[in-house]
Amino acid sequence: MKEIKKYLESRIGTYGFFFEDLKSGYIYGYNENVQMVAAGCMKLPIAVSLIKAVEDKKIDFLDKIRIDGKDKVFGTGIIHEFNEREYTVFELLVAMLIQSDNTAANKIIDIVGMDKINKNIEEMGLKNTVLNRKTTDERKVKNEVENITCALDLAKVWRHLYNSTYLSKENSQMLIDILTRQQIKNKLALYIPDDLKYEISSKTGDKNGVENDTELIRLSKGNFTFTLLSMGIPNSVYGTVTLAKCGKMMWDNVMNNWH
Repeated sequence: MKEIKKYLESRIGTYGFFFEDLKSGYIYGYNENVQMVAAGCMKLPIAVSLIKAVEDKKIDFLDKIRIDGKDKVFGTGIIHEFNEREYTVFELLVAMLIQSDNTAANKIIDIVGMDKINKNIEEMGLKNTVLNRKTTDERKVKNEVENITCALDLAKVWRHLYNSTYLSKENSQMLIDILTRQQIKNKLALYIPDDLKYEISSKTGDKNGVENDTELIRLSKGNFTFTLLSMGIPNSVYGTVTLAKCGKMMWDNVMNNWH
């Protein structure tokens, strides 16, 4: 993994990454504890917190939640394109994860509560992750405090899901399975063969100057997590290319050096 670190040191911007072999415990990181803008990757711990509330019987997946015009947030997602109507909590969860739907994410934050989500983040041992605000339309709002995380913290979420150490085994597996259908696989997974992309659970994030991706990879030869966060990149194409090349280097390393 040293070649990934060397490559990132040559790129414009600030980067942090973390790789883990979940079976052997081998890890390799670079700026893995550095706080970075979370962008859409914050939706991963938000999802865990929602499911925890369901397990604690504070919320039910079949509860109906109304989305009105004032609730709609543009950017990623599709709910803002529909007429006002009710959604189940589970439908909002799926939309937030698969389509990175901002409207769904904000409703889930309202349902669970920002303080409770941050409490769950603390319980999971995520020391550099804070949910500071709901999602906003970047075209309208500037200079807001950001939601923050780091590469190691996102890896810890995957570890909790893989080992069922925070949610139940059934719900951990459900969340992993939903995230295999995450529609944006053009970053870390860009160069991975299409038939193997379905073995990857992932959550991406992006905004001006930021391109992020975090993933759990399940293969016959092992199970791995890989997270790469960036800030201060020139544009989205530059960031996407950087992440894709790092994903390819990681993939080749696993394919050639793990047995």
